[in-house]
Amino acid sequence: MIPSSEARIKEYVEKGWWGTATIEDYFLQLVEQCPDKTAVVDPINRPALCGGSTLRLTYKELEQRVNTVAEILLENGIGKDDIVAIQLPNIVELVITYLAVLRVGAISSPFPIQFREYECSRQLELLGAKAVITMDKINNREYASMHVKIKEQIPSVQHVFVYGDQVSSGTVPLRDESKSEFTRLKAYRETIAVTADDIFTICWTSGTEGKPKGVPRSHNEWFISAYATVDAAQLTGEDHILLTFPMVNMAGIGGMLIPWLLSGGKLVLHHPFDLPSFLQQVEHENITYTLIPPALLNMMLKNEAFLNGKNISSLRVVGTGSAPLTAWMISGWKEKHGVDIINYFGSNEGAAFLSSPTDIPEPDRRAKYFPRFGVKGISWDNRISERIESKLMDTETGEEITESHHPGELRIRGASVFSGYWKGEELNHVAFDQDGFFCTGDLFEITGDQNQYYRVVGRVKDVINRGGLKISPEELEGLLQGHPLVADVAVVSYPDPIMGENVCVCIVAKESADIKLEELVTFLREKQIASYKLPERLLVLKELPRNPVGKIMKNQLRELVKGELVPE
Repeated sequence: MIPSSEARIKEYVEKGWWGTATIEDYFLQLVEQCPDKTAVVDPINRPALCGGSTLRLTYKELEQRVNTVAEILLENGIGKDDIVAIQLPNIVELVITYLAVLRVGAISSPFPIQFREYECSRQLELLGAKAVITMDKINNREYASMHVKIKEQIPSVQHVFVYGDQVSSGTVPLRDESKSEFTRLKAYRETIAVTADDIFTICWTSGTEGKPKGVPRSHNEWFISAYATVDAAQLTGEDHILLTFPMVNMAGIGGMLIPWLLSGGKLVLHHPFDLPSFLQQVEHENITYTLIPPALLNMMLKNEAFLNGKNISSLRVVGTGSAPLTAWMISGWKEKHGVDIINYFGSNEGAAFLSSPTDIPEPDRRAKYFPRFGVKGISWDNRISERIESKLMDTETGEEITESHHPGELRIRGASVFSGYWKGEELNHVAFDQDGFFCTGDLFEITGDQNQYYRVVGRVKDVINRGGLKISPEELEGLLQGHPLVADVAVVSYPDPIMGENVCVCIVAKESADIKLEELVTFLREKQIASYKLPERLLVLKELPRNPVGKIMKNQLRELVKGELVPE
């Protein structure tokens, strides 16, 4: 399934931005070149997380498991352009699954493991998914049985495939039974063509309207985003990458999975984030590159006791982002530990801006600014800078902004950017402007002594970013309106040192009812929504602040929540 137009493909191929090699081609090349090299390693808490023994596979062993799963998928009718939903933690089977689904020519659509029936059922229906791949239990929560139940409600879903020794009724086991010849798979591969312009994944993001939005991206589009990481971190086959972010979106896939395949090193998996386990993996696996949230980088730098007795000398580069950085932190990691910090800004739709030591060596600038990739007359060392275009637009006048310190919406066009939301014809009319630029909804401004940088200002869209997971306030507001004691409700974010942002519910109660946060959380849990969406704070008001036309003034609510203003 190819989402890009023939004209777009022709343009980017002629420019040398896109090629013909697929993600699988890069993997098979590694299998041939270094079959006995360690390819992928399980998290050390694997048995407690989801059962089974901790796996450590070479490239040759990984290919054997990929073929085994691909053969099972094919035997059960999964083939070219079928959509397979995946709900797995960061374990070796997730890597196997991506490659196996790709091997039969199908499309992967990963779901965060936090998703429950509410989110999964909506997205499976929108996808028209033919199958789900999961495990029997993850963190002692039932996943296979949940999807069997959902399958009864979604006609398109024909199979629930399950890894593990314990397999629920109504599922198809994905056991590692030897299928050494793979004759059926080899014969099938001769009948299909998978190109670099086919869809590799459909990832998910939430907008302000609360409806899930599928983001299809091709191999070529993912490669451009991955080049950005490869270039910024200067990754090679000697690198050992520790994947700490869920492998379901831009950070995990474009920032780690595909860069690993492009560079040919070792991929070590981690889930969920746990500092002692993380430090143990860094030391034992000689990790050279990873991703760490800013708050944790600050914490480890301020309190050296966290690192006592730990050898992290192998680390040379760490990526971070989604919250403000400080020059003190960037300088401190370099001076004390010899670690370079890369500042990231990205999105599932294809935005990828990186402040690396090569492009922005000064810590004070790297902490605050991003290179203006994709602007004529400004050159950078990263390949992506020449393969996208970017501009800022005034949100009120619609005019392009060229002067400094004038906030505007970031818009991007180019080889990393997706072609449009899955089954989102109406949405795509407003998601892209008349010149084909994607409207990101993020507010930036131009800065720097030569106007060579962007600085993040905020968001046009009212989306809460909790540890990289996007939350729609409108979705929560719609659910909470159904609470019998809620007369009016608004959901806003507030700063959190660990997660970046957290959720606060602002309530006007009916008839002076006494509402507690715990009641609202219980009410939302009964809706079977993902736990990461649950509010952490409650603000009860006599009325919500509104402008003359009745729109809730959420900026004022955010200030109230932060305690900077006191309600009358």
